[in-house]
Amino acid sequence: MLRWILSCFLVVSVLLTSCTNGGSVSASASPTASATSSPTASSKPTEIATSPASPKPSASPNSLEAALAKFVQLKGPATVELKLKSGTVKIELDGTNAPLTAGNFADLVKRGLYNGLTFHRVVKEPTPFVAQGGDPLGNGTGNFTDPVTSQPRYIPLEILPDGAKQPVYGEILPPTQKPKLQHKKGAIAMARSQSPNSASSQFYLALDDIYFLDGSYAVFGYVTEGMDLVEKIQAGDRIESITITKGEENLKQPTP
Repeated sequence: MLRWILSCFLVVSVLLTSCTNGGSVSASASPTASATSSPTASSKPTEIATSPASPKPSASPNSLEAALAKFVQLKGPATVELKLKSGTVKIELDGTNAPLTAGNFADLVKRGLYNGLTFHRVVKEPTPFVAQGGDPLGNGTGNFTDPVTSQPRYIPLEILPDGAKQPVYGEILPPTQKPKLQHKKGAIAMARSQSPNSASSQFYLALDDIYFLDGSYAVFGYVTEGMDLVEKIQAGDRIESITITKGEENLKQPTP
């Protein structure tokens, strides 16, 4: 047990270090960044936590709804296929319990952002941890830049506590609260830097049950087919493509 605890501590320490350097995998649980979580994103968002666009958990229902309307959302489930050189992995996105996080990812998939990018960080030692990708720069410091505004696009941390009806935004859950979407093997989640509201395009796939990240990073779906292929991913492996094969009609663009 002590050895397992030390291993987790080492993995988290490495992730946090990378997160500070770039910021991408914090949200990355990352493969690039790490974490109090572990995956850190990369790119160091400035003042993202206080951005007016970031919904606050304390907001009234009407103001929260208005704030969320500024983000792409997935209003229901969707299926995406991740094509690797070794085969195709199917992932179910949970837009019901993580509408904003799943919507951001689905939107980037639809834009073709991930096609040709690499898994820049894969951590399998001392124990299987994560395979992280989605960085346009390929080094753990990149984010998605909106072509309309020419500015990086960040999304707030979104976690639905188990038993709750509304996700909590912009805050890490206390240890006493468990999220509905947990970091079981095959989970897909957003990487980020140390700021909770710094996730952009970097994501990671859980190579094992890594529940110690629960409540700190936003899980938004699970691998349903091809987990054996995910386990074989090596750092530098390329994403041939990611496409939405079902549920694209549930993707809703933000209101002007």
